Amino acid sequence: MTDPIVSLMLRAGWIGMLCGVLSGALIGLFFHRDDWMGGYDSFRRRLTRLGHISFFGLGFVNFFFALTHHAVHLDAALARFGAWAFLIGAVSMPTSCFLTAWRKPLRHLFPIPVVSVAAGIVCTLLGWPR
Repeated sequence: MTDPIVSLMLRAGWIGMLCGVLSGALIGLFFHRDDWMGGYDSFRRRLTRLGHISFFGLGFVNFFFALTHHAVHLDAALARFGAWAFLIGAVSMPTSCFLTAWRKPLRHLFPIPVVSVAAGIVCTLLGWPR
């Protein structure tokens, strides 16, 4: 039987991959237009691309956390907290990117995913068996 945290994080990783593919397909419908979202170098378009890529990046982070927990059996309490922190980061990073692309003042949301992912990393390191 697979550990519930490992199962959750593997599922979250695959959901991140799917969201990356779907968001890429959606925004890819408009990439042929040079002026789309203000042009290739525009702030809005860069943040939209970052949101799309963050699905993949944080999906991989969730995979790595699941594999790490499975391999070394992190402390249970820290693993649970770390899993939730990584999940919050995986949801809030692309959300922050897309919202900031829509309204620039929403860039102030970025501490949420940054702190969440950092907390997940710290929990992973602290939960490592000695």
